[in-house]
Amino acid sequence: MHDSRIAVLGAGANGASIGADLTAAGLDVVLIEQWPAHVERMRSEGLRIDSPQGELHVRPRTLHLCEVATLRQQFDIVLMLMKAYDSRWAAQLVAPHLADDGVLAALQNGMTTHTVADVVGVRRTMGAVIEVSSTMTEPGHVTRHTGVPQSWFAVGALPGGPTERQEDLARLLRHSGTVETVEDIVATKWMKLISNSSLLVTSALLGLPMLDALHTDRMRDVMLRAGQEALAVGRELGHPVLPIFGLTADEIVDESRVVEIMLDKLFAGFVKPGATTTVLQDWRKGRRSEAQDLNGHVAAEGARLGVPTPMNDTVIELARRVERGELEPGPSNLALLTATLAG
Repeated sequence: MHDSRIAVLGAGANGASIGADLTAAGLDVVLIEQWPAHVERMRSEGLRIDSPQGELHVRPRTLHLCEVATLRQQFDIVLMLMKAYDSRWAAQLVAPHLADDGVLAALQNGMTTHTVADVVGVRRTMGAVIEVSSTMTEPGHVTRHTGVPQSWFAVGALPGGPTERQEDLARLLRHSGTVETVEDIVATKWMKLISNSSLLVTSALLGLPMLDALHTDRMRDVMLRAGQEALAVGRELGHPVLPIFGLTADEIVDESRVVEIMLDKLFAGFVKPGATTTVLQDWRKGRRSEAQDLNGHVAAEGARLGVPTPMNDTVIELARRVERGELEPGPSNLALLTATLAG
């Protein structure tokens, strides 16, 4: 593994956190990032990660996105941590620099695995689920809310994919958290989508940290409804209900309680006080969020399959209004969300 050439494509908060762990482990890794100031700060002062386990300061190799075209070496493993909506072009950017027997692992929210496979081929694609919570508001400095002991990943190949490489990727990611290898990565990613649909955009619409949003009156009901709709769409797609985030087989027997149990496990094990979702972080920076790849994907698939998704419809419409500048995230949006509960 120490001989593998590794790239982290997208060194934002989570990408930088993982890249720092791999750098500290002495692996041959380069961080590729599109925020120029972040790259320059890492080059001049290094990368600092503050986590519950303390401070980690490393000096990683870095590349600006525009410097990828100058590469002469090829990578054995690429960890892609770009936004879900950037998956196709980012995969196309790095594809010429991925070894013929290399793998590109999409550690992203959303259902991006098949998009990557379309670009680099299924034999060079590895699906992944990531549960890491981090924040970055200034270049070169990440606050990681879930340290290595609290972070979790799942990895798995698509049918026809490189199953023989799953353990290679798992060993790599164990520098950054607990890792499981799974047989059905698409269904596992859908389980993560259920979780994300419950939490990420809903809490962002209130402009609150995740724990504060959960404890807002009736917000738990909003989160559960959004997740239950996503579960129903997944079942119509043929995805089995699978244990993630440490759920046991017994805890997923009663499908009527799966979303609630998963939400409680997530808050108990992964969500820390003051942590905000990536969606709210994007909105505060004036950036587009992944809302369309989360609740928007559930709503679109529900419409296609004839599965009602009124809560996800409401959530994505409010998110679009935020991103058009028509609505500000804030507690006043709770009334717009809870109105759907009565429908």
